[in-house]
Amino acid sequence: MPADVVTKLDAAAGLKWLRSKVRTRAGRTLVGIDGVDGAGKTTFANELAGLLAECGNEVIRISLDDYLNPQSVRYAQGRTSPQGFYEDSYDYEKFHDEVLEPLGMEGSGRYRTAAYDLAHETPVRSPWLVAPDDAVVIIDGIFLHRREFATSRTRKVWDLSVWLDVPFEEAYRRLHNRLGVSEDPHDPRNARYYEGQMLYIRDDRPADKADLVVDNSSPHDPVD
Repeated sequence: MPADVVTKLDAAAGLKWLRSKVRTRAGRTLVGIDGVDGAGKTTFANELAGLLAECGNEVIRISLDDYLNPQSVRYAQGRTSPQGFYEDSYDYEKFHDEVLEPLGMEGSGRYRTAAYDLAHETPVRSPWLVAPDDAVVIIDGIFLHRREFATSRTRKVWDLSVWLDVPFEEAYRRLHNRLGVSEDPHDPRNARYYEGQMLYIRDDRPADKADLVVDNSSPHDPVD
C-alpha cells in the first residue's frame, strides 16, 4: 500500500483488517486506537483484544487515560482552556518511560499500566509487569497521533494505528447518554473539550497519520 494512501473501512471490516495485519507480525506490536471523546475507542480496542486473544495472541490493554496529569497541571491554563486540554491533559513523559519504551520492539518488556486515578484525583503506582516478547499491546486514548507519537504515517511509535471517524454530533450524543453532558458540541460548557480536540485535528491531522480510518458512527455486525 502506498504510504500516502490510507485504508478506510467500516468497524467490522476494520477489526478483521487489524487482526490479519497483527497475525502476520513477529515480536511485540504496538497498536494505537485514537479518536475524539465518544468515538468508541475503549470498546473498539477491547473488541480487537478479544479477537486477537481468540487467535492465541498474548494481548496487553492500556489506556492513556490512566496517565493523566494532576489537576494542577491539567488546569494550569484555566479550567475552560481548550489549549490547556490539548496541551496539558496527559503525562507523556511518564507514559513513554513506563509504557511505550519498555513495550517497544527493542524494549525491556518491564512496564506499568497506570500512573493516575482520575476518580480519586490521585497518583498511583501500578505494579511492574513483564510482557512476553510477542505480546500485542493495544492502547486507546485521544491525541495518540500528536507529534510526541507520530510525525507522519510512516514515522511514529505505533506499529499500527487507527483513527475512529465519528462526527462530533454523534460523539456528543453518546457522551450525553453516558455522562449526562450536553449533546450539543457547541454548547459553551463543552468548549474546553470540543475546541481542544479541534485544535488537535487541525494541528496534528490524525486521520492522515493513521494506518486505518474506521467509520465507527454506527453499530456493526459481530466479527467472526
